[in-house]
Amino acid sequence: MRTILALVLAAPLTLFAQPHDHHDHDHGAPDLGNIGKAHLETSCSEAARNEIDRGVALIHSFWYAEAERAFRRAAAADAGCGMAWWGVAMANLHPIWAPPTPDELKTGRDAAEKAQQAGARTDREKAFIGAIATFYADFDKVDHKTRMAAYESAMAALERDQPKDREAAIFHALSLLGVAQPNDKTYAKQKQAAEILNRVLPEEPEHPGVAHYLIHSFDYPELAPLALPAARVYAKLAPGSPHALHMPSHIFTRLGLWDESIASNLASAKKAHDYIAQRMPGAAAFDELHAIDYLVYAYLQQGNLGEAQKLVAKTSAITKIDNPAQFAAAYAMGAVPARYALERRQWKEAAALTVPTTVVWEKVPYAEANIHFARGIGAARSGQPAIARDAMTRLAAIRQVLLDQKTATGPTRWRSSASPSPPGSPAPKRKMKKRSTRCAPPPTSKPRRRNTPSPPAQSFPPANCSPTCSSKAANPTTPSPKSSAY
Repeated sequence: MRTILALVLAAPLTLFAQPHDHHDHDHGAPDLGNIGKAHLETSCSEAARNEIDRGVALIHSFWYAEAERAFRRAAAADAGCGMAWWGVAMANLHPIWAPPTPDELKTGRDAAEKAQQAGARTDREKAFIGAIATFYADFDKVDHKTRMAAYESAMAALERDQPKDREAAIFHALSLLGVAQPNDKTYAKQKQAAEILNRVLPEEPEHPGVAHYLIHSFDYPELAPLALPAARVYAKLAPGSPHALHMPSHIFTRLGLWDESIASNLASAKKAHDYIAQRMPGAAAFDELHAIDYLVYAYLQQGNLGEAQKLVAKTSAITKIDNPAQFAAAYAMGAVPARYALERRQWKEAAALTVPTTVVWEKVPYAEANIHFARGIGAARSGQPAIARDAMTRLAAIRQVLLDQKTATGPTRWRSSASPSPPGSPAPKRKMKKRSTRCAPPPTSKPRRRNTPSPPAQSFPPANCSPTCSSKAANPTTPSPKSSAY
């Protein structure tokens, strides 16, 4: 049973990305609040340039659907602006999340072709358009991993040829994160991306993408302390974005900073809720569910069962999700009740869990596995062998589906941070490797289970710790990453 459960729960967490409504009728830019500032120099009309800058800022906080709308407005404002269609193609590529869906591939390819047809007025614009066209070329014949590597190479060449173009450097860093492999525990690509971002940081201290991608570069237990400065800045740079409000909590969760994680996700959940109430009244936003997932985890680590229970009840009352096949929403719908039952050792409650009907589970079978995992454990612990056997059967079937998908599409890169951790997993940092006392992370990195205020923010690495010492503490076998100078 352990083998089956382990294999299923190790399945890809991001096989399916956020679907776009490509036929959504857009009647002008909505007021999203402060989404951060970004500027991509183009030769398009002023109206198109403004929308392109808006779209670029939205991409840098992974608000892909709104980014696509902005780029389409740019194309409408300037028919000869190839960079507007470049943006539409970029909005359908999610380097860190997952390969595009079939619909996104078609939309992205069509946009890349329109960008080439509209033409580029400078060699630099031609290079941007050529890079994204490289990704979509022959997508029906060439696998995602190979095309992503080709895109990264094209962005590396663009950065090399345009050394003063900061957006080229930032997008290249993002592409490096997109080709990083989960089995590379030296984190070579992530550190290369962080090196680029830290080089851009002094010139772009308020750029949302720099802070965002630094967090992703170090979003691993061994490197998480290095992301703390960026985590404490990012939400301030783009407070209108639900993802910008949530993303810092990846690091707060890894370091056991529960109060900060809770504050981040309360803000993110509210922003997502308010947004979707305007776009799709009556639906729950996937961003809100993702925040709830992290909130329940944090409340449980503090022993705050009352607040956790309220969110479990809220989740169970949901009847409609904006993107019912979106991985983060699906994961939350399965993990939240499973985690709540298992961490409280309420075995009968876990055994009685049912599969919600609000998610398209065949698109995200690994997320459904969390429910059956909890059912199986709960049933075994409460003396209900029939339910336990049924749960094992369902897990074995899901495992086979995932193996078949892997055989059909090839290995899929996945991120372990779609949720704080699978239900039943230990809290972070319970087992810590010994570190040099000169380079120990701040005391706030120790998990705190009681509901006490977070201590004052501390810098990392400590003043008496060199960058080399700091990186050796994180990983002694690879080049030294540096904490960001925010």
